[in-house]
Amino acid sequence: MMGWVRTIIAAMLFAGLLALGPEAAAQDAGGVAGLLAEAGDADGSLGRRAIQLFLLITVLSLAPGLAIMVTCFPFMVIVLSMLRQALGLQQAPPNMMIVSLAIFLTYFVMEPVFTEAWATGVQPLMDNDITEMQAMERVAKPFQDFMQARVADGVVTTLLEAAPMRDATDPAAREAFSVLAPAFMLSEIERGFQIGFLIFLPFLIIDLIVASVLMAMGMMMVPPAVVALPFKIAFFVMANGWSSLAGALVRGYSG
Repeated sequence: MMGWVRTIIAAMLFAGLLALGPEAAAQDAGGVAGLLAEAGDADGSLGRRAIQLFLLITVLSLAPGLAIMVTCFPFMVIVLSMLRQALGLQQAPPNMMIVSLAIFLTYFVMEPVFTEAWATGVQPLMDNDITEMQAMERVAKPFQDFMQARVADGVVTTLLEAAPMRDATDPAAREAFSVLAPAFMLSEIERGFQIGFLIFLPFLIIDLIVASVLMAMGMMMVPPAVVALPFKIAFFVMANGWSSLAGALVRGYSG
C-alpha cells in the first residue's frame, strides 16, 4: 500500500517538475516570460517538457481504461459479482465494496509488474537517461508479458481471422498490443465465468435441497430462496469463503 502511495506521489512530483523546472520552482513569481525562460534553460527544452506533461496527463486520464485492459481487474470483479449472485444477496456486499476489493486484489497481483515497469521505464525517464518513446516501450513490456501468459491462443487466432488485413500466422501480429489487449480481456472474462460456474454449484445444491424439503412438507407458499439464504450464508462463512476465494484467485496468477 505504501509503495502505491509513493508511486502516486512520485508521479505528482514528476508532473510538477516537468511543468515548472528546477529553477522555476525555487523562484518567486517573476512573470510568465521569466518562468518560461527558466523552464527553457533547464536540462531539456520547453517543448520537451510540454510534451512530457501532456503525455503524463493523457496517461492519467486513461488510467481507468488501462487498468481494465491490461490487469486482472475484470476477472476479479466478475468472480466477486457472481459470488454475490450465487449467495442470493442483492446489495451485500455493496457494489463499492466489491469494486474496492477487486482493485486491491488486482494491485496485490500486479505489484511486481508495476514495480518492473517503474524501475525499467519511469525511473530512467525521470533521470533523463532514456527518451519518451523508449520509456513507453519499457513500461509496456512487463504488461505485455503478463497478458501473453494469460491469454488463450484460440482467442488470438479468432481475432486475427476476423480481421482481413492481419495474418494469423505472423508472430508479430499475434504480439501486437491492438490484438493482445482485447484477447486478454476476452480470456479473462471467459475464465471469470468458468470460475463463477464452479462457485454457483454448491449454492445451487443447497437451493435444490431446500426446495425439495419444502415441497415434501407441503409448504408451497414459502419461497425456497428465502429459506435457503441463511443456510447458504452459514455454509459460506463456516467454509471461510472470503479468504479461501481470495487466496485461490491470487494463486491462479502465480503460475
